[in-house]
Amino acid sequence: MLAIVHLALWVSGRMRYHGAWACAWMLYAARLVVISIFLVTRQPVWLFAHQAITGFTALFLLWAALLFSREIRWRPVYLLLPLAALGWAWVSVMGMRNMAVAGTSSAALMSAVSLWTGVVYWRTARERGSPGARMLAWTFWLWGLHHLDYPLLRGLGSSVLYGVFVDVLFIVVAALGALSMVAADSRRALAERTQQLEELTRLVLHAQEEERRRLARELHDEAGQALTVVKIELDLAGRTETGALVGRVLDQIRNVSRMLRPSVLDDLGLEPALVALTQDFEHRTGIRVDRELALSGASVPEEVQVAIYRMVQEALTNVARHSGARRALVKVTRGAEGVEIVIEDNGKGAVASPTPHMGLLGMRERVTELGGSFRVVTHPQEGFRIEASLPQGVKG
Repeated sequence: MLAIVHLALWVSGRMRYHGAWACAWMLYAARLVVISIFLVTRQPVWLFAHQAITGFTALFLLWAALLFSREIRWRPVYLLLPLAALGWAWVSVMGMRNMAVAGTSSAALMSAVSLWTGVVYWRTARERGSPGARMLAWTFWLWGLHHLDYPLLRGLGSSVLYGVFVDVLFIVVAALGALSMVAADSRRALAERTQQLEELTRLVLHAQEEERRRLARELHDEAGQALTVVKIELDLAGRTETGALVGRVLDQIRNVSRMLRPSVLDDLGLEPALVALTQDFEHRTGIRVDRELALSGASVPEEVQVAIYRMVQEALTNVARHSGARRALVKVTRGAEGVEIVIEDNGKGAVASPTPHMGLLGMRERVTELGGSFRVVTHPQEGFRIEASLPQGVKG
């Protein structure tokens, strides 16, 4: 069963240590079958097979530990260990035909490799703080000591039930420890990946704002000024219709420039920028926006200001596109722990969708990236409400 579990995990994730564990437990099962055949037939060839498989099993368990803890790479020199185990099994069983030597050497090999495996897992536990690795370390140390009682406490074929019971107990504990260790390592890798994604998101948002700032400046300073000159020359030449057309294009460029990066946000600050944004929204859509802005005297970092502005901008865009509302509220105030933001409308509220709304995902990403909280409260026909809280100090 353990072999099947690890084989399935290896197939799904291609982690080499799962493949090594699968091979080890398959060999262990084969070892039990072979020793049973030997006890019935008493033919030395089965004892030789048992000794060889015992060595291979111990080495595969050690190899799985090394793969997990060190991600060690295969080298041809490592073949010397299984070849040595195979050669000694042949010499002791088929050459000397000494059952005592064969049994003692097999137990010593299993004990040494098991203790070595325990050392590997103990190092892993110390480095990663893994309870599963610590459990495996103790399991293999005790299992290694247990192997020594084969030649010391039992004669050939005696106390079989005792040995089987103890081995099964160690196998169960080793399986639980291995699965616990792998799960903990997966959680750690997921946490690291999440942290990397958060950092990447922060860099992408920063680059996006810088690009918007650059494009807005280019549109305003280059294209805007050039079109202004063209309009003036057309007006002076009496070509008023063409001048009016250029004027409309100039207004559109200015609107796009303001949407990309409003100059009022850089020049006057967040509160005047929000006033300008909501007034422009009212003018374009006919939807009334009530404002509650109370940030006077508050020192808000630029990253937080940009996040608030983009969130209000995106939320109002959603109101115009999806809500069917005639009225909205934008509330941005200074709270006890930072800046509190509320945007709500009196529209039709939530509509079931199989995919998440990209605008909401973007808002949530901006807020959580800065260490804030984000919440959506909505019901069909009862409007849509977005609540967020952002710290005035930027998350490190």
